[in-house]
Amino acid sequence: MRIGTLRRGRAADALPGVSGVVRLDRRTKDLTKRLNSGEIAVIDHTDIDRVAADALVARGVIAVVNASPSISGRYPNLGPGILARADIPILDNVGADVFGKVKEGTRVRVDGECLYVGDRLVAEGRHLDEAAIAEAMEDAKAGLSTQLEAFAANTMEYMKRERALLLDGVGVPDIRTDMEGKHVLIVVRGYDYKEDLAHLRSYIRDYRPVLIGVDGGADALREAGYKPAVIVGDMDSVSDETLRSGAEVIVHAYADGRAPGLPRVQDLGVEAITFPATGTSEDIAMLLADAKGATLIVAVGTHATLVEFLDKGRGGMASTFLTRLRVGAKLVDAKGVSRLYKSRISSSALIFLVLAAFIAIGAVLAVSTAGRTYLDLFADRLGDLLGWLKGLFS
Repeated sequence: MRIGTLRRGRAADALPGVSGVVRLDRRTKDLTKRLNSGEIAVIDHTDIDRVAADALVARGVIAVVNASPSISGRYPNLGPGILARADIPILDNVGADVFGKVKEGTRVRVDGECLYVGDRLVAEGRHLDEAAIAEAMEDAKAGLSTQLEAFAANTMEYMKRERALLLDGVGVPDIRTDMEGKHVLIVVRGYDYKEDLAHLRSYIRDYRPVLIGVDGGADALREAGYKPAVIVGDMDSVSDETLRSGAEVIVHAYADGRAPGLPRVQDLGVEAITFPATGTSEDIAMLLADAKGATLIVAVGTHATLVEFLDKGRGGMASTFLTRLRVGAKLVDAKGVSRLYKSRISSSALIFLVLAAFIAIGAVLAVSTAGRTYLDLFADRLGDLLGWLKGLFS
């Protein structure tokens, strides 16, 4: 049973009434930048993905109204379940007309399966509770085979277009940042990026990898207390302040050379170069690090599984699969590094251990008869030495 055929009665009884200020945007990524806690988000997002859902939860929304189906049935997307587990009600598939009937900043009410402005009904949809989402997920698993076939076709098409880049590194731009023989840490503002960065603190301190932020990942690095050396992306989700931070900026361009994000960077007075490629920005960051001689590439917030690739909602995610084949054994997920890495002993810790050893030896000597005799002898010799030095300089 698809979401579109869910019975209304059960869902309507389950949806609590909530009211709050509304924020609207057809691009969820743009909307989350201006949402405040306690507000209601109106989006137009088919198959809500995990990154979008995590961002909505982090902003503290009290309800989500979606103009499109939150679960289309193409594959088991992860976002609706995240919202439901956070007790954020979803009023689903209300239609695109909602954007013309509700104004930004007005107060609205979600009641039952209806959206109101004051007492005026402006939209109707379906409530997705955890039971309905679980049922839809089971149905959506049947769509995985079709999506896998499409994914394979996209992979072959990408391979044909980007053979020179993938196999020989043709098209990788020259950069100032030296990565030869170094570790490189690539941060995407994706899955669990905050937790992974926190777990990597000791690794970053000890190995000092070259830090690459992919779009908003550069802001994530600065929020964690680091300065990115390189910023890569189409520049639609990185702040002006971070772009001006002194990092080398590489704008992701289309294969024909067009770079929509370049004028914004130039308007800020920031020097930038372009990297034309048809893959994703996180892919070109990995290809750049590999081509410039990195010995290890640690990925934070990137995609790793087939469901995560599909959950991103792009046919171009096939490039991510091939990019990982290209960089091969150099690539390590941040979670693996945090689990396997053991922090090296710092110089301060080593000094502390040496001092502790001397204190322990002194304590042993002080409590034993032979030790006290040795200490007395040492004190006498030290006194004689000091007396001789005093007579020498008097």
